[in-house]
Amino acid sequence: MRISWKDGMVLAVAALSVGFHLYLIFSGLMPNLVTRPLHLMLAIPFIFFFGVQGGPVGRGIAYATGAIGLAAGLYIVANREPLADQYGALSGWLQHGVAIVLILLALEMARRTIKAVLPAIAVLVLAYGLLGKYIPGTFGHDGIPLDYFLGTLVIAEGGLWGDLTGISAEIIAPFIILGCFISAGEAGTGFMSFATQFAGRMRAGAAKVSIVASALYGTISGSASANTASTGTVTIPAMKKLGYPPSFAAAVEAVASTGGQIMPPLMGAGVFVMAELLRTPYTDLMILASLPAFLFFLAAWAGVHFYAIRHGLTGMRGEDLPGWGKVARTVPFFLLPFGLLVVLLLFTRYTAPYAAAMATALTVVLLLIDSEGCASASRWVSRVAEGTKGAAEQIASIAAILICASLIVGVFHMTGLGVKITSVILSLSGGELWPALLLTALASLVLGMELPTTAAYVICIAVAGPALVQLGLPELYAHMFVFWYALLCTITPPVCGNVFIAAGIANTPWLPVAGNALRLGVGLFLVPLGFIANPSLLLVLESPVLAFLAMAKVGLGIWLLSFVAIDMGRRPLPALGALVGGVVLLFFFGV
Repeated sequence: MRISWKDGMVLAVAALSVGFHLYLIFSGLMPNLVTRPLHLMLAIPFIFFFGVQGGPVGRGIAYATGAIGLAAGLYIVANREPLADQYGALSGWLQHGVAIVLILLALEMARRTIKAVLPAIAVLVLAYGLLGKYIPGTFGHDGIPLDYFLGTLVIAEGGLWGDLTGISAEIIAPFIILGCFISAGEAGTGFMSFATQFAGRMRAGAAKVSIVASALYGTISGSASANTASTGTVTIPAMKKLGYPPSFAAAVEAVASTGGQIMPPLMGAGVFVMAELLRTPYTDLMILASLPAFLFFLAAWAGVHFYAIRHGLTGMRGEDLPGWGKVARTVPFFLLPFGLLVVLLLFTRYTAPYAAAMATALTVVLLLIDSEGCASASRWVSRVAEGTKGAAEQIASIAAILICASLIVGVFHMTGLGVKITSVILSLSGGELWPALLLTALASLVLGMELPTTAAYVICIAVAGPALVQLGLPELYAHMFVFWYALLCTITPPVCGNVFIAAGIANTPWLPVAGNALRLGVGLFLVPLGFIANPSLLLVLESPVLAFLAMAKVGLGIWLLSFVAIDMGRRPLPALGALVGGVVLLFFFGV
């Protein structure tokens, strides 16, 4: 495989990034002021050096920004010990300059990665930290000396190098590496073959194939947009070919792909953040999320099913199915790594990153062969290179988001802003839980319109989480509630990333796609309210029988309400009965 010097440079830096993050798993304890700045530095090339768009001036600015950022990060690493002894107080013009450079760098990294909303929020929060002493009344604060304000954010672990950055470097990165290496092989063929063979013959088979395939792809991705872009290029044209309306085909894929972020075992980056914030083992969250994840895809399945009945959509022809033989040959490419991962997570005392590393090692071996059992060294090299490059790029994107979010969390902690906003939520809700939940759901959806799920979740839980807990909601329920609504923003107009991607693939206007997505996914917006009203749903580790009973009750309620959403106005009396039954099952006589 011949590659250009530029591609070779990208691959070399990608290999360095992947190697470093895997090394952290086995290296034992390393100082945070070494590992976390290095995590930032390894993200810089993929944001400021490689693939930068624009003319010579724009590229020159990007290269200079990246180079200055690397120098500032290196300063922190090289001077770790004396900086640690300063206890968060800066000394001298050089340290002040490094601090300002690193803060601006974090803002620009986020802007280049996910546009302006997250860094704009961070700038407002930083301004509050600096100028809040001039604000009268409750929302003012006593003021923070500039030395300590900048120092806490940059040379202590209260900002850029806080817990969120540590989660990104030490926990999320190994799982990103695993997912990218699995994607580089035959796993995609495996889950598409299984999904097609399993669901293809059913009513609206091609649409249900999309749901099953998206659920399976979500296990290795954890990214809604990547899920839509990957499985959608197969499922949407297949649905259109069978005569499904383009807006419906795109909506099915957009809705189904959203659930990838809560689909065990990998799930999305936000769940790893949740595990650390709750101080709960990731494996526990993986098990707890399994029943809500099932309800997520049940809601999507129900919407498709009733739409198919109403519009007479049929299944796929037998000759279009791959056959169980192909399924048997391709399924092991994703089943074996996942099997090893789950066994190590559930039945050993190894850490989650170690389990991901072992599953990655097995995946790298599997990249050597194809579904016919034929080995190829050149294909193996190509696949490893693809997985390495993809992993490094995704690690850089997550790092940019969480490092910027760390600034926001850091200022919240220094100024007590989160506590003040909590008091506002308590006041607006009148001290009642359900109004506070609805306000929180709305805030999560609004924040999520322009922010990735993880960033929206982190900000909203920092603001609203304490209020919900103060009103009597257990922490786990508060976090799951916020995270769920943050991920649903991908199908919620007016800014709905999954809908835009799916509409582009289907070559159809996005607004009808968004409308169909909301109808198909109406049950998705009710699941969090369902597990608040039926708390046993999240107690599968403590009371599995009650948990499954709660899942059956909530699932039936969602099934009835999906019927109402799809059949609305066509058969008024059955729809009214289903509406009443669904509401009763979801919100009354809680389990």
